[in-house]
Amino acid sequence: MNIGRENVAIVGAGRMGTSIAYTLAAAGHRVDLFDPIDAARDAVPERLAAIEAQLGEPVAVAVHDSLGRAVAEADVVIEAGPEDLAAKQAIFAELIRAAPVWALLATNTSAIPIARIAAGLPTSGRVLGTHFWNPPHLIPLVEVVEAETTEADAAERAIAFLRTAGLRPVHVKADIPGFIGNRLQHALKREAIAIVAAGHCDAEALDEVVRHGFGARLGVVGPLEQSDLGGLELTLAIHETLMPDLDRTPVAHPFLVEKVERGETGVSVGRGFRDWAPGEAEEVQERVTRELLRRRAAERTASNDGMGTATGVGNRKVRSDAQ
Repeated sequence: MNIGRENVAIVGAGRMGTSIAYTLAAAGHRVDLFDPIDAARDAVPERLAAIEAQLGEPVAVAVHDSLGRAVAEADVVIEAGPEDLAAKQAIFAELIRAAPVWALLATNTSAIPIARIAAGLPTSGRVLGTHFWNPPHLIPLVEVVEAETTEADAAERAIAFLRTAGLRPVHVKADIPGFIGNRLQHALKREAIAIVAAGHCDAEALDEVVRHGFGARLGVVGPLEQSDLGGLELTLAIHETLMPDLDRTPVAHPFLVEKVERGETGVSVGRGFRDWAPGEAEEVQERVTRELLRRRAAERTASNDGMGTATGVGNRKVRSDAQ
C-alpha cells in the first residue's frame, strides 16, 4: 500500500460506516461502501447530504450491494458492521477471500478484542482494529489496535493512512477489551451508576458535575497531564483516601440491569437514568453537534489548515451498482 490516494472499502452503511466513508472520501481517497441490506444502502445519500450540510464539503462515494465488487481493488478495508462477534467473524472470513492480499483489514469494533475476530483466519496478520468515535466526521480520534497476530508493519501503515485524512490515530499496543477510550469511559460510567444507585445524587446532578466540572477541561487537558500539572503528590493523597471507597462491582451494575429489565432503556422509551420529555433528546443532540463543529473549526484554524481536506473531489455523487 502506497500512502497517498488509496482505494478504501467500508463494510456497513449505518451511521458509523457512512460517516467514515464521508471522512475518507473528503480526504481524497476513493471510497466504496457495501451493505447487504437494501434499506441501509438507500439511506446513504440522505446521510451523506446531512453531513455535507454540516461541513460544506461534497464527496463521491460508490455504494454496492456486492461485497466482492466493493473490496476487489481495496488497499484498506474497514468493517463497520454490528457489534456482534459472530457477525464480524463471518464478515472477515469473507474478506480474507475477497479482498486483495495486500489490503489492510480493519474492524471498527468498540470493545471486542481483535484476536477474537481474527481467530482461525488463515492470514490474520493483516487484521487490526481501527476504532473510530461517533460521529467520525466530527471526532478525529481513531484507536489503532494491534493484536498479537497483527503483522509488525500493519499498525504503522494504518496510522500513516489515517493521518492522510487529517485524523488523529493513536497506537494501542495491547488487544484489551474496550481498548483505551471505552475502558476509561465505562470506568467513569460504573462509578456514576453506583453513585446514583446509592442515592447520593440523581442523574441530572451527576451529569451537571461532569459537564460543568472536570468535564469542561477534558477537551483541553488529559487526566494524566492534569495530574502532572497539579503535582503527583496531590493525586497520591487523593487516591489514598478515595480508592478504597470506589465501586468495585465486577459485572454490570445491578441498578443498570434492573433498568433494562424494566424496559427503562433511555430516550427511545422516554425513561432511562432520567426522564426524557418529547423533543429533549433532539435538543441535546443539537447541542453536542454544535459543540463538535465549533471544536472542529477551532482545531483547523489553529493548525492553519486553510486548504481543507478535500483533494480532487468534485460535487457530491453517490454511485450505485445495486441491481
